[in-house]
Amino acid sequence: MLIVMPSPPRHQLEHGAVLAEVRKVRRAGVVRLRELAVPVLAGVARELPQPPSGDGELPGGPVEKVLRLAVSRMGGGTLQTAAEYSLGLAQGTRDWPAADRRRRAAQVYGVSVERFRKHHEFMVLGQIAEQIVQVAQRDRVTVVAAVPAERLPDAHRALDVRVHGRTVPVTVHVHSVDLLRDIDVVVSPSNTYFALPAPYKSSVSATLRRAGARRDATGGLVEDRILDELGGWAARHGAPGRAALPGTVAVTSAGALAGQGIRRFYHVAVAVPRPESNDYDVQPADITRGVARVFAQLAEEAGDFDPPLRSVCLPLLGAGRGGLTPLESFGALWAAVEAELARGAEWDIHFVVRRHARGDLVERLLAGMREGD
Repeated sequence: MLIVMPSPPRHQLEHGAVLAEVRKVRRAGVVRLRELAVPVLAGVARELPQPPSGDGELPGGPVEKVLRLAVSRMGGGTLQTAAEYSLGLAQGTRDWPAADRRRRAAQVYGVSVERFRKHHEFMVLGQIAEQIVQVAQRDRVTVVAAVPAERLPDAHRALDVRVHGRTVPVTVHVHSVDLLRDIDVVVSPSNTYFALPAPYKSSVSATLRRAGARRDATGGLVEDRILDELGGWAARHGAPGRAALPGTVAVTSAGALAGQGIRRFYHVAVAVPRPESNDYDVQPADITRGVARVFAQLAEEAGDFDPPLRSVCLPLLGAGRGGLTPLESFGALWAAVEAELARGAEWDIHFVVRRHARGDLVERLLAGMREGD
């Protein structure tokens, strides 16, 4: 009797998985490609049309072909040049150490190595990964799932992250922000007028406004607590009706979410409204500045509470209607978080996202963190 074995589950290529392997190549360089475990990139390479025999093979094999193809489609300019240096694809750089390749890529943008590492490199590597995903989509590439399809992703992912010589715990929550429990401070994105969206909307700030309100037994609104407190904060600081500087932090209680162990909301002004429109702009530098001020505010008032404030949870600021990609948002957030942890701060760091794909991305980025990386 013929027995047909089921084929392995196959899934469309996922940006976070590609990015994790691109980061691994950046550290090693293409000169060591054959030594690296990059199953996703190898899967893409296997599915792409192979060159005619006799055309010769690249030293890094089919995976290098995928990387070169992706980088060649980045449109030239500083982005493509920095990508070539980052991976060791530029002529004469195959065997350059990772630090030298990063230094040369930083020179392309005219910034310091440290600034490139914290800001530009996320964007460059993310765009390489995006081009690989597009290559795969054009050729209808699928890859064998690395995890059994029946396993559901965890809603709470505890990770150990290396930051400047020490290991710090970081938790990634994959669910709606109003389901958080026992976290001292939850960060909420705001516009520069600290005007809250309508409570029926789905954004983080709307969800926190809705969850923080006090209601009667039938669900009727008794007190729009967060709206009232935020208006009071603006009045005390002379800001009602006028825009605050991007990065400003306003503080309120958590309203009804105090019953879930949430103690404070820190509202960070990151969205700058465009005049006479419904749109606004979010700049990564404003996110980094705002999160740095979150930590300054936390340090200032932590000891006023019993027990002291210790934990803080960050959503991907600006990654909704703000127009930033999740990768850009995380890069801007992490620049401030890393700087705070590097000075020895002992805060308990949390991230919250609603989608499992974004949780996977954040988890892979954190798992890839190494000292000096």
